[in-house]
Amino acid sequence: MHVLITGGAGFIGSRLAKRLAAGGHSVTVFDNLSEQVHGANARFAFDLEAVARCVHGDVCDRESVARELANQQVVVHLAAETGTGQSMYAIQRYERVNLQGTACLLDVIVNDSPPQLRKILVASSRAIYGEGKYQCSTHGVVFPRARTATAMSAGQFEAECPVCAATVAVLPTSEDTPFAPSSFYGLTKQVQEQMVLMFGAARGLDALALRYQNVYGPGQSLSNPYTGLLAVFSNLVRQGKPLQIFEDGLESRDFVYVDDVVDATAACLSEHVTGVHSLNVGSGVRTTVLEVAEAVRAFFKSNVPVQITGKFRVGDIRHNVADTTRIRELTGFAPQWQFTAGLSRFLEWAQQSEAGDYGFERSLSELEQRGMLGGR
Repeated sequence: MHVLITGGAGFIGSRLAKRLAAGGHSVTVFDNLSEQVHGANARFAFDLEAVARCVHGDVCDRESVARELANQQVVVHLAAETGTGQSMYAIQRYERVNLQGTACLLDVIVNDSPPQLRKILVASSRAIYGEGKYQCSTHGVVFPRARTATAMSAGQFEAECPVCAATVAVLPTSEDTPFAPSSFYGLTKQVQEQMVLMFGAARGLDALALRYQNVYGPGQSLSNPYTGLLAVFSNLVRQGKPLQIFEDGLESRDFVYVDDVVDATAACLSEHVTGVHSLNVGSGVRTTVLEVAEAVRAFFKSNVPVQITGKFRVGDIRHNVADTTRIRELTGFAPQWQFTAGLSRFLEWAQQSEAGDYGFERSLSELEQRGMLGGR
């Protein structure tokens, strides 16, 4: 197949490009080489240029998008600004890239009608769910509202039943969970997904939205302070700095290894996977932030202190674990990497790079100045 990957020089896209090229597909990578992700004066990696046609361009530039889309059979749309906290104040930037960029892509598809195009995949996010699915002992399955700053300032971090306000137990979140994003990033991902699925269906294209959970692994940006808990922790520990943990450290995430994400995405490109679908891509296991901190310290044999700060970011969720039944039934995909093995592989890779602050303290200051970082 001829495959266009927007944002293809990034963490997931570059690995997907290599995987598809190794399978005999013709791959075009389209990326603006964002400084926040790739650093100053970035260039396409040599190993990526060896397997794919690499084009430096802006997904909001219609002429460039139309030119690169003209002869493609499949589009994998990964280009996006990511980061829950940053999205709550860099509003126009996230709107431009995530929404205008997707609108530009779809405008070309609808009005220029690329003749060979038959499938489009978009990288969605579990952030579209907000808190997601929980169990109340009285009211059964519930979908809690976003946590309030008042409650979290008082140390009440757990999600509550929207009916009786009782503390609820987290359940694996399935794709039929209502949309309730608690960050602007999540909202842009929801709209991105709905746009792609709507216009894909209208044009008779196979269209899939892949709701990635917390993706990690070798190759992710170590210098982007706005995303990547594991990258931040690995940099801090190697500098001998304490690990400051938000809330009480018991907040949890579904960490999914990048190779599993690439496997899932490639599986969705199979000609046997047709129709319009939204699919969770995760490990199906949740890990607390405190467990992550202890695992990173243990790997580096470090005794840096772990500081439970009680602070919180506006827009953060409490827990996250994906129900992956639907993607398994549709594609046969099942995650292969356990978190401990994946974390070791990531940290082995990370320690080959120089540790630095990379603006982490600045990112916290930006949140605090805008009233997006609270706590006692």
